[in-house]
Amino acid sequence: MMENNRFTICAINYIASLRKEGRYSTAHVYKNAIRSFTQFCGTPSVAFYQINRENLKRYSNYLIARKLKLNTISTYMRMLRCIYNQGVDTGQAPYIYRLFHDVFTGVETRQKKALPVHELRTLLYKDPQSESLRRTQAIASLLFQFCGMPFSDLVHLEKTNLKQGILKYNRMKTGTPMCLEILDTATEAITLLRNKHSTHHSDYPDYLLCVLSGNYKRNDVRGYIEYQSALRCFNNQLKRLAKRLCIYSSVSSYTFRHSWATTAKYRGASIEMISESLGHKSIKTTQIYLKGFELEERTRINRMNYSYVINSRVM
Repeated sequence: MMENNRFTICAINYIASLRKEGRYSTAHVYKNAIRSFTQFCGTPSVAFYQINRENLKRYSNYLIARKLKLNTISTYMRMLRCIYNQGVDTGQAPYIYRLFHDVFTGVETRQKKALPVHELRTLLYKDPQSESLRRTQAIASLLFQFCGMPFSDLVHLEKTNLKQGILKYNRMKTGTPMCLEILDTATEAITLLRNKHSTHHSDYPDYLLCVLSGNYKRNDVRGYIEYQSALRCFNNQLKRLAKRLCIYSSVSSYTFRHSWATTAKYRGASIEMISESLGHKSIKTTQIYLKGFELEERTRINRMNYSYVINSRVM
């Protein structure tokens, strides 16, 4: 019986350890991945022997048929691989060379997540004629003006992170220390969203912006649930804002991160500068965020290169 559920037990233990570390978001995605694979297998639990090349290939096709995006499929596969490798390390599963070789575990970079500049300008600055949507617009504006800051980092900023116009904080996802100067153009949005209440207990966060309540201790699972609710609300409001302003591109909280990176690229910023501003540990991660140049831009460069060659003097 133990042989038939060891993979599931290993996964449950790992998810529990993530929660104990306060990594609730990562734990949630692992839980979804394991649930998905278990449903595919059609068994109440999963054994290590069910993680084989044939099953993984069939599972990949199963996810594709359900129209999951390639990056979601990759995430699920990498999570299965992580749990399997733990089984190998503890002697519960055999090492199989290139076990996950036939399934996608990379990153799909062709998805265009950045908005064209005219749509971005409309989304951030055109008046939606609604107080609730103006608030959503203010959050979106700060995400962009804070160097493409993720929503999770923005809403978890505390008042102590902001001193004399300088934001110093650690990224929620990686713990990377970040520092940026507040632009003058961001002050109106900060004023609109600023949290006017204070907590006097060091165990409770004193948030800079009035998005999360601050009613839960740091690393309390209820705080994570509140954050997830706030993220869903923001994304729903963002879709309403886009519809109100007649923007038909897909938008989400991460739109502004990708848009900031791509705009910086278009303006000639080095990939090293973009990577550091986004808080990435690897330039490879940054490249995922950068949308390719539009056809018009490539044509301009192509014409410029041709003109340079044909007009150059022969020495």
